[in-house]
Amino acid sequence: MNRVLELYTGKFLRLLRNAHWEYVERINSRGAGFIIARTEADELVLVEQYRMPLQTRTIELPAGIIGDEDAHRDESVEASALRELEEETGFRGRSARVVFSGPTAPGMTAEMAYFVRVEGLQRVGPGGGVAGEDITVHVVPLAQLDAWLDARQADGMLVDARILAARQLLTR
Repeated sequence: MNRVLELYTGKFLRLLRNAHWEYVERINSRGAGFIIARTEADELVLVEQYRMPLQTRTIELPAGIIGDEDAHRDESVEASALRELEEETGFRGRSARVVFSGPTAPGMTAEMAYFVRVEGLQRVGPGGGVAGEDITVHVVPLAQLDAWLDARQADGMLVDARILAARQLLTR
């Protein structure tokens, strides 16, 4: 049996080795929630933010780590998604349900991704995230999503592929 060796532990991540394989795990996390928020006008709510590992701004689904803060340690995936959506985008959702889950990056981490569909959206604030976050909210008509994403890439931004998965999940 292989022995897991801890190579490094930081505030948020732990680097491990098992035999020849190195991988990371999040500290105090039960996974990541990726939020599929569709408005009554058939628009997809997206966020833009600077991502340090990529050294550029990215276009993403609203998202959050589940259970990583003491105040939200026992929060359900659905409750986490509703809270994160409101913090990041200013949209409050009436209901949330997990529509798909699977590994985030199976060669690098055991973290699970939960795609959560939120319905009954109501705009209650500007969004932008919590302290230390600099999030820009975009509400994009689904009929124009491909062209809009192409334009963001032409502007030099990176687009998270999970947006395309979310569009597919909307048809389920």
